[in-house]
Amino acid sequence: MKIALLAFLLFALSTQPLLGAADASNEQVVDTLGKKLRADANYYIIPVIPIYRGGASVGLTNGGQSFPLDVAVVNRYQGLPLTFTPVNPKKGVIRVSTDLNIQFSSRPIIPDRSMVWKLDRFDFSKRQWFVTTGGVVGNPGWETINNWFKIEKYGGAYKLVYCPSVVQSFKHLCKDIGVFVDEKGNKRLALSDIPLKVKFQQA
Repeated sequence: MKIALLAFLLFALSTQPLLGAADASNEQVVDTLGKKLRADANYYIIPVIPIYRGGASVGLTNGGQSFPLDVAVVNRYQGLPLTFTPVNPKKGVIRVSTDLNIQFSSRPIIPDRSMVWKLDRFDFSKRQWFVTTGGVVGNPGWETINNWFKIEKYGGAYKLVYCPSVVQSFKHLCKDIGVFVDEKGNKRLALSDIPLKVKFQQA
């Protein structure tokens, strides 16, 4: 009986995908020119429908001192270039539904503060989960679960989601990333029922 149970467990484990791995058939993400997104290139994240006229892209909040490094949509401004690093760094292209780290390519504004995206702790005052900086690249596991995001196809473009699969059988949040406009007018990225539709433009 024990031998049969052990054999079943070994079979079940052998049929599970690698942690955070994308299926080989997962479609490749493309930029605004139709070129494949690559892990060694810089891109801007561009909202398909800008919140205000004059264009918009993703950068950092420049409002209050309490959250100067939260990720936000900025208007009439080119934003900041980013890189995408898949959970398997040997994969050169970025595919949909694949765990990846997102990092601003610019130098840190505050010393010793990384520019890697992560999901911040729940903000009870605003009842929101915000996307901020200060994460780490790689090292998939329990300690880095907040650092992993995915790109999914959405309405002829793409959306960003927080739904990491780098730790199997771990119950966690799984939700789209949208925009929360705070009392200072900052359009901060946060978990939302309404996803922000985006495209990717090579920097």
